[in-house]
Amino acid sequence: MNTGTFTPRPGAAPLARMVAAQAAFELRLLLRNGEQLLLTLVIPVLLLIGLAAVPVVDLGEGTTVDVLVPGVIALSVMSTAFTSLAISTGFERRYGVLKRLAVSPLPRGALLAAKVITVLALELVQLVLVGGLGWALGWRPQGAPAAALVLVLAGTAAFAALALLMAGTLPAEATLATANLVYVLLLVGGAVVVPLDRYPESLHALIGATPAGALAEGLRAVLTRGEPLPWAAVGVLAAWAVACGAAAARWFRWE
Repeated sequence: MNTGTFTPRPGAAPLARMVAAQAAFELRLLLRNGEQLLLTLVIPVLLLIGLAAVPVVDLGEGTTVDVLVPGVIALSVMSTAFTSLAISTGFERRYGVLKRLAVSPLPRGALLAAKVITVLALELVQLVLVGGLGWALGWRPQGAPAAALVLVLAGTAAFAALALLMAGTLPAEATLATANLVYVLLLVGGAVVVPLDRYPESLHALIGATPAGALAEGLRAVLTRGEPLPWAAVGVLAAWAVACGAAAARWFRWE
């Protein structure tokens, strides 16, 4: 008889397994949350269908759906990587979830990695849903998919860094209000739905310097006009990611 067969083996699981388990757990929680699903999946889809069917604003270049789909993809990234992440992390901090996880075998860096994986997994669902719906409505992307992917990843980094900065420094209720306010402001005035050239010229530089404006206009340049990767937009997104990421690393509070 092997006496070691049933001997307890205490200790943490391998890091990769811990990250995967935490990411799967967070994704399940998110998909069970009706408010989060409304924000990340329902609103972008309804916006695309509604504005494609009834174009209430002058979108300028190209057909309506060709202009709308890149903007709705940018909105989807903002919904998941910024608003949803900020609110969920803010309330996790308030209820002590982050404090308890921080002293568990799961390292803090692994917890952040799990959150990033969760965001990317949901964004993949959004991209398939919005892209498939856009294709059904007549959208045909023009540029290189790799260039669009670079923009999406850069936008995700920028919005996620801003979300963690907000969630780690503000009270949960303030995070909830501020994240929703920023979401609405960028939706209306961040060139997400309406292309940048439809705004007064005096606002172009300001809107283009926001992460929403840089991402939406960058995606339109690639997917609607077939242009190469707009490095200026990537630079704006990278600057937001670095600045907000550094600030979050400096001032993020776990409780």
